[in-house]
Order: sequence, then C-alpha cells, then structure tokens
Amino acid sequence: MINTDLVKRLINEQFPEWSHLDIKPVKKGGNDNRTFHLGNQMSVRLPSAAGYAPQVEKEHKWLPVLTEKLSLQISTPIAKGNPNEEYPWSWSVYKWLEGDTLSYDNIDDLNHLAKDLGSFLNELQAIDAKGGPVAGEHNFYRGGSLTYYDKETQNAIDSNKGTFDGKLLAEIWSLALATKWELEPVWVHGDIAPGNLLVKDGKLSAVIDFGILGVGDPACDAAMAWTFFDDTSRKVFKNEINMDEGTWSRARGWALWKALITYDAHKNSGKVEAHEAYNTIWTIVEDYKK
Repeated sequence: MINTDLVKRLINEQFPEWSHLDIKPVKKGGNDNRTFHLGNQMSVRLPSAAGYAPQVEKEHKWLPVLTEKLSLQISTPIAKGNPNEEYPWSWSVYKWLEGDTLSYDNIDDLNHLAKDLGSFLNELQAIDAKGGPVAGEHNFYRGGSLTYYDKETQNAIDSNKGTFDGKLLAEIWSLALATKWELEPVWVHGDIAPGNLLVKDGKLSAVIDFGILGVGDPACDAAMAWTFFDDTSRKVFKNEINMDEGTWSRARGWALWKALITYDAHKNSGKVEAHEAYNTIWTIVEDYKK
C-alpha cells in the first residue's frame, strides 16, 4: 500500500537529509501516481501501478529540457528514488509548485486562460522534439492515432443511443478519423485538463503531471476546448493555437472518446464523472452543429 508510512521509510532510507520534513498526502493526488507533500517546498510522486512506472525515467530525462524553454512553470524533478524490497519501482522527488487546481471559481477570465493555455501549447510544440518518446503504450497513445480507440468509441456510441443521437456522434467520430497529422511530430503534454493546471492570483501559473508526455500529433492537447471552455473562450483558444480544421476535428474526437467512455462507465453510478461527461458530450454536439 502506498501511504505516508511507506514514503517516510523511503525518504529515511534514500534521502536521510530530508527525513526531518513532514510528509502528508496532497489533496488531489491523481490516479497514475500517488503524491505527497515533503515539507513545504517539495513533493514525492510514486507510480501507483506497473503500467505507470516507465513515466519516471521519461520525466527525469525530458522535463529539465522542456522547462528551460517554457514561460510557465512546469513540474521539475529534483531527485530520483530507487525501488527496494517494499516498493518495486523508481519514484521521484519534485519541486513543489504553488497554486490551486484550476476551477471556474479561481480563474479571473476564461478568455485570458484560453489565450495563456494556447500560448503555452505553442511554446511546447515549438521545442525540438527530436529523440522524444514517440506516442505509444507508454503514454496511452496520446499524440498517436485515434484509430487505437475506434472500437471502444463505437461500442460506447452504440450502447448510449437511447441518450444521445448515435448517428450524429458517429459522424463526429468519423470526421475525427478522416485525417491524420502530416507534419513532423511535436511535443504533447497528453493530459491537458483542469486537474493538471495551476492557478495563482486568478491566472494560469503552472502546468503539472507530464506522465504521459510524448511526441506526435498535438490534437490531444486541445480537448479541453470542449471540456472546460465556453463558446467564446473556445474560439479564443482555437485562434491562439491556430489549428487547421483536420487537427481541430481530431481534438474534438479525443474529447468525445474520453467523455463517451467515462459516461458509459459511470452512467448508472450517479457519480459526478457521469454528469460531467454527459455535459461534455452535449457541448461537443452543440458546437459541432453550429
């Protein structure tokens, strides 16, 4: 079990110089990793399963390269822990970044957020991606082809025809599959979402959790256009990142895939995830029809 006691033992064993610091779980630790405060200036991040373990080496190799060329702060590893008899994978100590997870309550202006996020993605995509980790199993194909999720999406469309217009969703999905990224691969964060964006003083201040970092098609990083932005800020975001229509269609496809499988998994549970996914699907549909 990954808990505070385990983290304390790992720190005591491998980084005794930090053994006097308080350790406690962060409020929102994510799924792929478990994250803990280490004093006030650092955090400890441990993969929660074997499938996420390869992220550690990737982050330690590439994040120091990226951070030098980005205006916004990003997650920066300070030290790498080793596996032992108690915990089987490598793990990381990170610099703690100040800020609160993005929400509608703590951002001053959605249009400014859209522009700032678009500017960050432009900077990220402009960094030389030569030698970067090509999209694949290690990052759940973010930056790769949407065809990998075709069957899963088609099944979700079919099983929810009573709730949504299956023919229209199939049309949106087919359009997303109709084109592909023809240019050189670029850097993709892979999970641009409110939980990975930090806000300070009402503005976007940092981007965190680069576990599914890769290089490939940037469409996946624009899915937040439908999951968080309204009509106006969505247009600001699209204009800032200057995506061609094919890439924009694939971005919409990424948003649709995730919303459909989330809704399909939770629709009978009453969980907030189902409600949010339902709203995203309707946002995608209404935007597509305009």
